Amino acid sequence: MSAPSIPVRPGTGRRGVVLAVILGCQLMMTLDASIVTTALPHIQQELGFTDSALSWIQNSYVLVFGGLLLLGARAGDLFGRRRVFVAGVVVFTLASLLAGVAPTAELLIAARAVQGLASAFAIPATLALLVSSFPAPEERARAIAVYSAVIGAGASVGIIVGGIFTQFWSWRWGLLINVPIGALVVALAPRVLPEGERQPGRIDVPGALTITLGMSALVYGLVEAAEAGWSSLLTIVPLAAAVVLVVAFVLVERRAAQPIVPLRLFASVQRSGAYVGRVLIVGAMFSMFYFLSQYLQNVLGLSPLETGFAYIPITAMFFAMVYVVRFLGERMNKSVLLVASLVLATVGMAWLSRLDSTTPYFPQIVLPLLVLGVGQGIAIILFTELGMADVHQSDAGAASGLVNTAHQIGGSVGLAILTVIFASAVGHETDPDPVAQAEGYAAVFQVSTLFYVGAVVVAVAILVANRRSRRRAAALLDGPAAV
Repeated sequence: MSAPSIPVRPGTGRRGVVLAVILGCQLMMTLDASIVTTALPHIQQELGFTDSALSWIQNSYVLVFGGLLLLGARAGDLFGRRRVFVAGVVVFTLASLLAGVAPTAELLIAARAVQGLASAFAIPATLALLVSSFPAPEERARAIAVYSAVIGAGASVGIIVGGIFTQFWSWRWGLLINVPIGALVVALAPRVLPEGERQPGRIDVPGALTITLGMSALVYGLVEAAEAGWSSLLTIVPLAAAVVLVVAFVLVERRAAQPIVPLRLFASVQRSGAYVGRVLIVGAMFSMFYFLSQYLQNVLGLSPLETGFAYIPITAMFFAMVYVVRFLGERMNKSVLLVASLVLATVGMAWLSRLDSTTPYFPQIVLPLLVLGVGQGIAIILFTELGMADVHQSDAGAASGLVNTAHQIGGSVGLAILTVIFASAVGHETDPDPVAQAEGYAAVFQVSTLFYVGAVVVAVAILVANRRSRRRAAALLDGPAAV
């Protein structure tokens, strides 16, 4: 780094402020994706949304965010990560203010799209800044663990906070709360975060166009699959276009002198596996939050506030795993720990899939949530570490973008697939009875269990690859000695 704003090894107090600023931004933007979930009926009633238009409160954010993530990561490398981070937070804060006071449905959707744009540029910079701010491996591992816990718990915390605001005040406060948080982050960031070196070069325009359009088409196709079904042209055409554009992107990047995503990041089995594994576990967990929230309200009759509080146990587990990973990681192989955590998460989701219309929250739901919280909490931390493992500083932004892209695509893919599963299970009824709904939710969680099984397979592949690498390294060391 050249001329950083803080020393390479800042004091403990300064490191805490650096981490707080980065996590403040990450939590604010992670919460935003779920905080309006429990408020959707109130928003629909107040602003006159139609049933079809209501989904675009979330979809407008997801579509823009997913489409621009990799471009946002490259912008941070070229123009300075702190500069892009601060600009993203400023735009996000202003868009949150606009969304919070929006008098019409159209303005709210537009403001949510701007929030997605700002997040696409700010979020990749958060992980890259964290890596550069904590150069020592042990400190970096701890910081990544806390960062991962915030990401993992963000959806459940958003539901809790959204339920509180909706129950006692207004859904608008769920958006307006971003304004003071964003202002504080913007005030502190220039003082404590390193600017880092700007890489010489320019945006790879063909690569930027193909990946932005490809990711947007993929997310749009998945959104439509959840609404119109997999056989609809609104689903098929965007998904086919996404495949063509992503293939074109790979071909462009192979020839580009300064690619948006250096393909060398996929050369490592552990990094590639981390991206795939993240897609699977986020797809399962994000969809669990979405469908379990409906089960708790529609079948068990819980209020939005009670639904929010129902997620406190799993949220607590996510944060507790920061310390568990640190303890266990010093005493056992992390690849083995990853496999074990995913097996545990598989057990938790399979247990949850046994619910029916009479299943009480305690203990038949809260216990599986605790098991899931332990397994998912450990796995998300380890997958984040693996996704950034052995990444050169010049590639930190791109690697961060890939980690977040895998997270975003996982949520979109999982929700699209499992929405179709739910609709098939309840027979496409417009107003299914509680028994039919419970059967649908159970089917969703059964398929989510298969997502975790796939993640276990990926983790085993990482474990095998790591052991082979260690054996090859040992053989190279023993060779000269034998001579």
